[in-house]
Amino acid sequence: MNPHLARLQPYPFERLRQLHAGVTANPAFRAISLGIGEPRHATPQLIKDALTANLAGLASYPATVGEPRLRQAIADWLTRRYAVEVDPATQILPVNGSREALFALAQTVVDPRRSGAIVVCPNPFYQIYEGAALLAGAQVRYAPSEARLNFGIDWAKVPHAVWAKTQLLFVCTPGNPAGAVMGLDDWKLLFELSDRYGFVIASDECYSEIYFRDEAPLGSLQAAAQLGRTDFKNLVALTSLSKRSNVPGLRSGFVAGDAALIKPFLLYRTYHGGAMSPPVQAASLAAWSDETHVEANRQLYRDKFAQVTPLIASVMEVTLPDAGFYLWAKVPQAWRGSDERFSSELLAFYNVVVLPGSYLARRADSHSLQSSPEPIGDSAQLVNPANPGQGRVRLALVADTAECVEAAGRIVQFVQSRMPSKN
Repeated sequence: MNPHLARLQPYPFERLRQLHAGVTANPAFRAISLGIGEPRHATPQLIKDALTANLAGLASYPATVGEPRLRQAIADWLTRRYAVEVDPATQILPVNGSREALFALAQTVVDPRRSGAIVVCPNPFYQIYEGAALLAGAQVRYAPSEARLNFGIDWAKVPHAVWAKTQLLFVCTPGNPAGAVMGLDDWKLLFELSDRYGFVIASDECYSEIYFRDEAPLGSLQAAAQLGRTDFKNLVALTSLSKRSNVPGLRSGFVAGDAALIKPFLLYRTYHGGAMSPPVQAASLAAWSDETHVEANRQLYRDKFAQVTPLIASVMEVTLPDAGFYLWAKVPQAWRGSDERFSSELLAFYNVVVLPGSYLARRADSHSLQSSPEPIGDSAQLVNPANPGQGRVRLALVADTAECVEAAGRIVQFVQSRMPSKN
């Protein structure tokens, strides 16, 4: 067996299943899960129609590079959304969802023959980053988020010694779980570091179309273009239709960026079997070509968060994220920072599932980034020694508004039941 398999940690939802295995949920309440970030708004009819109208494509082997019309539709969307020009022939690849592509990209980019190959990722983070890096034979270094930055990363605090061995950097913007969006100054620094040390930047942007501010989140390709990097050197952006268009079962997205990276990635995917089904390509083309359903979906989330956030904020420390569909809430003092205990007791008493934040992060130990004799800028100690997700819970507001409001109301009752009496 591949020895790297032994390095993988249990997936967060397996850990959640084990945590709740001995918990009996209160039968007086119907079950509501805010645990898994699976979009549950209705799939747009235009996507379903395009899928079923092209079932004849099942009789043909698809090309891994994808149909020219789909690549052009993606390029057109990138121009409309980010005001960037991307060559659909050399700088775009359709993929079977961003999860699959994130994993495959690490296998393409990482050279395990180089001693001490490092992949850097945020902390907390989407667990695929870690698994992809480990199975590629790399070491993982975690750059913990900072509460003062809405759980974004201060990349200036990463030591030069780490960057010198870094081959791949995963970033997530808008972030999972806290929804922070990287700004142009962040990108400028990362591009300078990539030029200096030669690492590839993989920007996971699957939450980019669910946002709560007037201005849409800045994308990596957009930032590169604004900084004069129109060749997107050492940069690839990854996104999907799952959240944008409510089609998690379609498994459809794309990778776009540096043509010098897309070419070997296509070669890897050709052997790996990463071609997208023709009916899925047709449905994807319809989705990327329409914004009406995206705007309606965004408004549903805005209305939902406008109702749920104040309820949760009345009993827990939480703020409206920049983007995404999660609330990243601090566990009240009554639970002494135990996100696992909070999750288990909430299920037992009120039949609501939330995900412990510590399951999305790693403790700051020997694998975390430490301060360096040669920091970039004015950096202090890089990390708190604790798990940066400890004492937080992630609430995925993916169900309809009424169900999310009901769950929020139960959470309010749950927390208030532990508050000291004022009598």
